Amino acid sequence: MSGLDRAVLEADGADPAAAMREFGRWVEGVRGGPGGRRYRPVMVGYPAVYDWQFLYWYLVRFTGSSPFGHSGCLDLKTLYAARAGVPFAGIGKRSMPPGLLPDLPHTHHALDDAREQAELFANLWEWDGATGCPG
Repeated sequence: MSGLDRAVLEADGADPAAAMREFGRWVEGVRGGPGGRRYRPVMVGYPAVYDWQFLYWYLVRFTGSSPFGHSGCLDLKTLYAARAGVPFAGIGKRSMPPGLLPDLPHTHHALDDAREQAELFANLWEWDGATGCPG
C-alpha cells in the first residue's frame, strides 16, 4: 500500500531508536502553550487504532515511554460520530459532509497522511455538528 520496500528500509532507513527519540523530542518541543504552559500531547488519527498501536509500541520499545502516555489518543471517526450525533457503525469519510473533508490527496505517505488528518481534525473541531460545515 505504501510502496515502501522492507529490505531497503532495513538497509537505508533510520535507526528506530534514533527516530523515536527524535520524534519524542519534537513532540515535547511543540507541546507548549501561552504563558509557558505545557499541555499534554494527544495523538490524533483517522482511524487512530492503526497509527496508535504502531507509534505507542515503537516509542515504549525504543525510548522507554510515550509523550502521549498510555491513553493520549483521539480517534477522528469517534469525534465525528459524537459531534454529528450519529451511530459509529458505518462511518467513513464518504458519510461525512464534503465540507469537512480535506482538500489533500490520500497518498499513504506518512507526512501527506498527517497533513490530511490534521486538516480533518481542524475542520471537525470547528464544526458545530449541524449540517453546515466550518469556514
